[in-house]
Amino acid sequence: MSLDLDYEQWGYGPPHPGQLLREQILPRLGLTLAELALRLDVTATHLADIVAERRPVTLDLARRLGMAFGNGPRYWLALQMQHDVWKAERDDTLDIAPIKVGAAAASTRGRAPLQPAR
Repeated sequence: MSLDLDYEQWGYGPPHPGQLLREQILPRLGLTLAELALRLDVTATHLADIVAERRPVTLDLARRLGMAFGNGPRYWLALQMQHDVWKAERDDTLDIAPIKVGAAAASTRGRAPLQPAR
């Protein structure tokens, strides 16, 4: 049994965390956006941008949401990451060929190891 969620079968991807706040959490708690912003100690404008899906949930906001709702920052960061990866894969314009392990090892024989950029 796979735990992967196949959002494509429903025609949409993982929700933005702002959608969850807007459609599920705020109505169930009976809080306004301004009230939640005050409790999280963020500006209402910042939270409005999250709820409108114009900004991502950052680590700082994930920590605040996780503390407020008792589910931890990883929950909120995972929601954001799933949404971001799904969007990036749908909008994928990268043309990167896979690197084969054997070929990569053979092509570096006799060369100095890569040096970090300075």
